[in-house]
Amino acid sequence: MDTLVVIGAKYLIYIIAFLAVIATLLSERTVRCGIVKLALLSFPIAFLASLIAGQLFYDTRPFVAEHITPLIPHGADNGFPSDHTLFAMVTAAIVFVYSRKLGVLLGILGILIGVSRVMAKVHYPIDIVGSIAIAISVTSFAWIILKTLRKNRHLC
Repeated sequence: MDTLVVIGAKYLIYIIAFLAVIATLLSERTVRCGIVKLALLSFPIAFLASLIAGQLFYDTRPFVAEHITPLIPHGADNGFPSDHTLFAMVTAAIVFVYSRKLGVLLGILGILIGVSRVMAKVHYPIDIVGSIAIAISVTSFAWIILKTLRKNRHLC
């Protein structure tokens, strides 16, 4: 069981990135353009939002609080929010805008990353929920901005 947790906590993120890149490359030009624009806007805002959230809320990592060794090596810094889950869920949300089925699949994989990181004792559930909330909120906000700019003919 520990091996599955480690794979989910450390390596599943690469599968999500790979699937998203392949789906983007195989999509029509206009869809690919939309995905890239949404990603270029969503990722920086999401990571800025996570930095701000981390300054507002400090969450000691479980392995520090419980004085145990986590399943994966990690620094004893602030656990809120989970960067791995944030990346996975922003990716899933971006893909969801253009491909509902693949977006849902990536979202499920993103949740599995979060669950694995909780089971590995490097995050608490609140760190995962915070990342999911930031990812969905920011990507929705970015999509609205792009939709508005496109409507006003500032973007293709």
